[in-house]
Amino acid sequence: MTIKEIESILVQGEADQDFLEACSQDGRKALQRLVRRYERELQEKKRLAALYHFEELAAAEGLEIVAGVDEAGRGPLAGPVSVAAVILPRGLFLPKLNDSKKLSPKARDELYDLIQEKAVAIGASFVDARTIDRVNIYQATINGMYEAIFALSPQPQKVLIDAMPLDNLPMPSLSIVKGDAKSASIAAASIVAKVRRDRLMEEYDREYPAYGFARHKGYGTAEHIRAIEEYGPCPIHRLSFEPVHSLALRKGMI
Repeated sequence: MTIKEIESILVQGEADQDFLEACSQDGRKALQRLVRRYERELQEKKRLAALYHFEELAAAEGLEIVAGVDEAGRGPLAGPVSVAAVILPRGLFLPKLNDSKKLSPKARDELYDLIQEKAVAIGASFVDARTIDRVNIYQATINGMYEAIFALSPQPQKVLIDAMPLDNLPMPSLSIVKGDAKSASIAAASIVAKVRRDRLMEEYDREYPAYGFARHKGYGTAEHIRAIEEYGPCPIHRLSFEPVHSLALRKGMI
């Protein structure tokens, strides 16, 4: 068989184990590359199918509209916490979909665009630094999650949440530890939350250029802390977080 004929069989998913075994024993280098690529793609499809485990359990209960919820930015010294809720079509194949922390910025951006295009619904929320200071970061994140979920249309029949419990939802929910690595919907939400926050921090970098927000996104890097020591906190800093609080007191800003 020609390489093109074999590729056609692989693309159409008609290759069984005996066929792959025969291909692996064929000495043509182009065919070996083709088989390796096919096997990588097969492994990726299996990994992604496993990411729909919790969504499929919900569907088995008759709950097919499932939202995943996650946040980005609980730890930084500046900027909002970002929350997203995403409803994906059942079994949607999104290559490389994963916990946003495991992806490169380029892969996150590409997946963000695909999620925007393919999702059934997306709800999102920013909770700003002043609110975080007033109610604490945990409660601010909870509030943002409710806001993102209630922004969805249609409303989900079940909600999957990364780690945090939401006790006042009108629909069933499940909190999953490290859910962004275990659920396709939560992984998608983690990407949306992360990309939206990173892009906002890049806008803040243009507004407050002394702090380097485009580079560290508000996290407590040595560069960031030196900037706070020199210039004091700016309006998007979380004054309840250390060392921002102590540095603001030292400069008489609170």
